[in-house]
Amino acid sequence: MKLYSPATVRQIIDKYGFHIQKGLGQNFLIDGNVVNKIVETAEVRPDDVVLEIGAGIGTLTRALAEKAAKVIVIEVDRHLSPILEETLAGCDNVKVVFGNALNINFDELISDQTGGRYGPTGSPYKIVANLPYYITTPLIMHSLENRFNVSLMVFMIQKEVAERMVALPGSKEYGALTLGVNYYCDPQLVIRVPQKVFLPQPEVESMVVRLRRRETPPVPVEDEGIFFRVVRAAFGQRRKTLVNALSGAFQGLEKSMIARMLNDIGIDPARRGETLSLQEFAVVANALSGKPV
Repeated sequence: MKLYSPATVRQIIDKYGFHIQKGLGQNFLIDGNVVNKIVETAEVRPDDVVLEIGAGIGTLTRALAEKAAKVIVIEVDRHLSPILEETLAGCDNVKVVFGNALNINFDELISDQTGGRYGPTGSPYKIVANLPYYITTPLIMHSLENRFNVSLMVFMIQKEVAERMVALPGSKEYGALTLGVNYYCDPQLVIRVPQKVFLPQPEVESMVVRLRRRETPPVPVEDEGIFFRVVRAAFGQRRKTLVNALSGAFQGLEKSMIARMLNDIGIDPARRGETLSLQEFAVVANALSGKPV
């Protein structure tokens, strides 16, 4: 069964009377080359355990199952259950779990499904997903900030969001997502994907991205909580100068004290946060660590 055939997808949807929910970002892949490229980008090996977010009708799931030892899928829409029972029939190495991925501890799920061989104290696993646009940033940050034992993540996401991951300081695309992704991962844009490979077609282009998890962050940070507090402050109101943004976020410190601190570390208090590099954000955060903030 070629699940990426447009005719097959429509036939399955009609057979089960399934209604595509725009609110859930349901855009099903109908291009085998793109499906294969995602699997190839994820470097799936026979001993890999893969966590997939969002099964759809199982198109990508089947392709992953052909390469991996086990595929665990989190799907939010229970109406897809009968469809997946048919399309994943014979895939004995696939387990579908229904629920909201943002509320699930991936490490615990993987550990439960693999008898502890993979997960928090076992081997690392991979995450692969054709992500609905509305959940992209929250899901990626959920995966990163919780420090799940993931070695590699491959996502199909909105092109504009993908470009933000590799944006340079001072550009309009540069933001908190850029800093978060680059702190935890080495991001790579892999392939641009047109709207025509989906059913129904989304309004925007997509991009396949690969996020390879770093063993250690690229910059030394004394307190990650302070670091990300600085990042959020800097991009909360982009037009604010750095000293004003920080004085609003760290109200335990007087503005004059923050300005003096910034001068001491060689950063102009009048700069806007969006012009700071990852290294400079780390320097600011480390200067703030240990202060009564």
